[in-house]
Amino acid sequence: MLSSPLALGTKDLPEAPPLRKLIGPSFIILGLGLGSGEVVLWPYMASNYGLGIVWGILIGITMQFFINMEVERYALINGESIFVGFARLLRWLPAWFMISTFLGFGWPGIGLYGATLLSAAFSLGNPNIVGIVLFVAIGFILTLGKVLYKTVETLQKYLISIGVPFIVILTYSLASRADVGALVQGLMGQGIVNGEPYYFLPVGIAMGTFLGALAYAGAGGNLNLTQSCYVRDKGYGMGKYADKITSVITSKEGSHSFSLTGNTFPPTDENVRRFRKWWKTVNTEHFLIFWALGLFTMLTLSLLSYVTVFGHGDAGGINFVVTEAVAIGERTLPFLGTLFLLITGIMLAATQLTVLDSTSRIITENLLLLTNKKSIRVSRVYYTVLWVQILFGITVFSLGFDQPLTLIVLGAIINAFSMFVYTGIILILNNKLLAKALRPRLWRNLVMTATFIFLGYFCVETLMTKLGI
Repeated sequence: MLSSPLALGTKDLPEAPPLRKLIGPSFIILGLGLGSGEVVLWPYMASNYGLGIVWGILIGITMQFFINMEVERYALINGESIFVGFARLLRWLPAWFMISTFLGFGWPGIGLYGATLLSAAFSLGNPNIVGIVLFVAIGFILTLGKVLYKTVETLQKYLISIGVPFIVILTYSLASRADVGALVQGLMGQGIVNGEPYYFLPVGIAMGTFLGALAYAGAGGNLNLTQSCYVRDKGYGMGKYADKITSVITSKEGSHSFSLTGNTFPPTDENVRRFRKWWKTVNTEHFLIFWALGLFTMLTLSLLSYVTVFGHGDAGGINFVVTEAVAIGERTLPFLGTLFLLITGIMLAATQLTVLDSTSRIITENLLLLTNKKSIRVSRVYYTVLWVQILFGITVFSLGFDQPLTLIVLGAIINAFSMFVYTGIILILNNKLLAKALRPRLWRNLVMTATFIFLGYFCVETLMTKLGI
């Protein structure tokens, strides 16, 4: 257990503002899901196995909604990232989160996928070079933005507000009533592949890919935990009193010390009342932006993949998105196929930016927690970690690696195992370290326990499949 260096301060909880002023962090978490589950893995599954597997999208994003809300609960109450709370439970947990984050997201599969689609959109020959340029551009965007959180939030808001409507209009102009009916049946676990009906899981499905898709029905892996960082930086709850990560170049505060620990509030009647108002409002924000919009977008992209490339022999691997674009161009206008490649490529690029931001936050905070220091110049460490990751990605591109889907699936499997582990830890954390009046209710604990068991089952099933047991 850590002691005095991680002691919490005490202040009163501020009043919750209206919902419209709280919109923000869920866009970032949703943006993380756009490049992994929404654009890549679930459409890939639909292109190969039809729509009978989309029930997994509903289950996956619902599990992540409840995980994210428990992460938000901790950050609202303590005004710090949940990683500080984990460090209070066990001294060695920061090392685990550093390692699992890099193993799950260090390989630049999402960025390489985006570079591949952008190369196809502009008829460029070498996507690896595009990937190098992309990573350098990401580094400058994150480094030069005055306040890091505002940079990432603004980017994702614009991207989602432009990209999602285009994809929705395109999809439902191509889909027939029968296609939409197949989507509805898929939510109930009914599907057809190769003329044979199946329920929930078709014969021969790659369990690793399905597990990875479950993990990426949303942000996935340790990235869900950065919701606590964004809640703090947005100033939700006790985050009002927290420090912010700012640029070491364009902001005067960039070299100032940054306290990893936050402030909590005494559970007086007034503070508990304010907390309940905060809790109701942030649940609404996350439900509307992350759960509802995320579910709708993933189902729409899966439907688009089903309508355009299901049954094509060349729909596997990276080719399925390019094949989608060709089919869209043939059924509408050629430039719409190119525009689809361009928008999905930009979505993936933006997701890679947000992934690099989130993983840099995670690695930075956990690295500093291992030093057992309360106040540190976080911005300098953050940008060092960021550029080390960027240089690693550029090295991978330079070596000529050209199979991004393999990296994405591998990372997704690792992240599913990571989610299984930290779901159990969050259950312990919020029921042990929070005041009794602020702890999750029984039904939420039951949902989190069911999530822990569900993820554990598929992790064990995947491991046994890989080992041939």
